[in-house]
Amino acid sequence: MINVSDTAKTKLAVLMSEDGFAIDQDYVRVGVKSGGCSGLSYDLTFDKATTDTDKVFEANDVRIVVDKKSFLYLVGTTLEFSGGLNGKGFVFNNPNAQRTCGCGESFSL
Repeated sequence: MINVSDTAKTKLAVLMSEDGFAIDQDYVRVGVKSGGCSGLSYDLTFDKATTDTDKVFEANDVRIVVDKKSFLYLVGTTLEFSGGLNGKGFVFNNPNAQRTCGCGESFSL
C-alpha cells in the first residue's frame, strides 16, 4: 500500500484538475521504471482506467493504481509534497530503498 500525505493530496487535486482529471473519479498511477542515477526511478502520472494486473486502492481519499511489478518496490511508501523556495515537489519516502540519489528521484534496493 502507498500512503498519501495531506499536502500531496492537495497538490494532486490541483494538478489533476488542471489536466482534466478528477481526484474523486480518476487515478494516480504510481510506478517504478529502470533508470536514474541509482538504478530505479519513480513514475507518477494520472489515468482514467486500470488494467487487469493493476493493484488498486485508496489512500487519504486518493485513488492509487500500481502495476503488479512496481507494487513490490513501493509497499509502505508515503507520497509527500515539499513546496516552497527549496522544495523538491513530490517526494517518495520509500522504506524499501537502501540507497537514494541526491535528488530523491531514483533509488536502489
